[in-house]
Amino acid sequence: MTARLNRLICRFDPSQLDTSVGFPAPIGDSVEIELPGLSLRAAGPDVRIGSTQRQLLVQIGRPALRNAALAADYAKAGPSALLAPLLNDASAFADELQGRFALLWIDLDRAQLGCLNDRFSTHPLCWAAEGPALALASRADWVPLADRQIDPQAIFDYLYFHVIPAPRTIFRRVSRLEPGYRLDCGRNGVRNDQWWQPQFTQTPVDDVSALKARFVGAIRGAVARESANSGRVAAFLSGGTDSSTVIGMLREVSGNQPRGYSIGFDTAGYDEMEYARIAAKAYGVDHREYYITAQDLVSHIPAVAASYDQPFGNSSALPAYCLGLMAREDGYDKLLAGDGGDELFGGNARYAKQKVFELYQAIPTAIRSALIEPIAGADWAKRVPVLSKACSYVEQARMSPLARTEQYNLLQRLGQGSVLGQAFRSLADTEAPLQLRRRVWDGVRADTVLDHELGFDWRFTLADNDLPKVIGTTSLAGLDVGFPLLSEELIAIALALPDAMKLKGFKLRWFFKEALRGFLPDEILAKKKHGFGLPFGHWALTDPALSALSRDSLQRLAERGILQAAFVDALFSKLLPAHPGYYGEMVWIGMMLEQWLRANAPDTRF
Repeated sequence: MTARLNRLICRFDPSQLDTSVGFPAPIGDSVEIELPGLSLRAAGPDVRIGSTQRQLLVQIGRPALRNAALAADYAKAGPSALLAPLLNDASAFADELQGRFALLWIDLDRAQLGCLNDRFSTHPLCWAAEGPALALASRADWVPLADRQIDPQAIFDYLYFHVIPAPRTIFRRVSRLEPGYRLDCGRNGVRNDQWWQPQFTQTPVDDVSALKARFVGAIRGAVARESANSGRVAAFLSGGTDSSTVIGMLREVSGNQPRGYSIGFDTAGYDEMEYARIAAKAYGVDHREYYITAQDLVSHIPAVAASYDQPFGNSSALPAYCLGLMAREDGYDKLLAGDGGDELFGGNARYAKQKVFELYQAIPTAIRSALIEPIAGADWAKRVPVLSKACSYVEQARMSPLARTEQYNLLQRLGQGSVLGQAFRSLADTEAPLQLRRRVWDGVRADTVLDHELGFDWRFTLADNDLPKVIGTTSLAGLDVGFPLLSEELIAIALALPDAMKLKGFKLRWFFKEALRGFLPDEILAKKKHGFGLPFGHWALTDPALSALSRDSLQRLAERGILQAAFVDALFSKLLPAHPGYYGEMVWIGMMLEQWLRANAPDTRF
């Protein structure tokens, strides 16, 4: 199976650039240029090149344009039609673009290079500055640096987040362009600016029926665009609200029986195949099911872990990869995924939980400070079973929403001092993840806590985690992927939608579900959110091969100095057997880190 990779590698030094030499023309869908001050190679299934003698554009992805006249020019001339508006005002022009894309352009007349990515960074750009020169690539491990070293801070961030969020990468000095950002390099140096930032407005809705119709039409249109001119298209089908909506719309826009791929787990509490079958029956889906096993994990973990350009710890990557393999073997070219509905329209249980804590603030301040909080803070009250939950509630209600989420961080709960090797921990700034979280939270332009939570999750849940999971695993399987629920029109609706229509009382995704009532089966509308996780912890205890792989991986991390050997022993002998679902996550992220290091940086030690 050949991975579907777009390769962009560039080194640009404006101080050495020979601007008297023009670009060769015509240039096709790949380019290889070696000039004084410029080295550029770009090729891949989503790469297109536009050029004049003095300017050149590398386009990755297939952006759509809002402006009808420019869209017509683009349809005729291809990426070359984008050069003039990019050179005139790149940030303003970027707002005209929709979909998944990354753009890099070079202007010889100005001795300048610029690049930008889309709103969720679905086509990554990684870069490093070396004096006046800029080294850039579509993967962190391809950035052309003479000396590339593993960054201990990035490993700490990985253990904290289970991914390495932008702008950091696993390599020192190499940064990943954050979502909606623009990078420029010229004789005045390198500049990194944000061209797009979500702004929530809480706009009152006068005509709910009209908004529902617009919403449903936007989904239908997005599915049509994502499936057009894409070869054979199928869809993931988990049985949740999002994937069921996407595959149902695929049936409508294609007029044909859609193909859907579902993963199952033969473990109580993890399998949702029942709901996938309900959706398949409702929409006449050609339904393909696969029950993943521990043996599948043992077979695929090394390859999946090594394929990413840095350690990546989302455990649902393996199920997504297995479905991608099935679809590719069946002759499909692209899968549609349902990612985004929860984060755009208020579907995560944490949002409703926040409202429970907000009830506390409605209690008069005098009663809270004089009566409730003194009792809740007393040690004797915390030891009384009836009062202990109330004490915990008060303690959490007094926290900020951002601080409250820290309570559930696995590394924090386990205790950094008992988990991490002492020398390794001394090399990392343990406050850096908190500072990044605060920066992103504060950067969300919103007036309500719920919209702050949504904007925060657009970054950490979508851009840094779920989207790279799906893109990375489908690419490894040789497939393209589309995200219809992240279309710009749906984003616009979500940005304006009032809180009460996202979360009505404690009903998650109220507007989304009401707009699709009658289209989605009632059973799916009523089901509780489950997710796409796998029972790894249970399997790591019962399957000898998976147990050996995971134990060997974490023991090797202890030998590298990243984890403490005593913690690894306790994890397998006590913690994992007691709570396999919870502590299995720590085993998983450690195993995936070691498998990546083993393949890409085997000599790493601290």
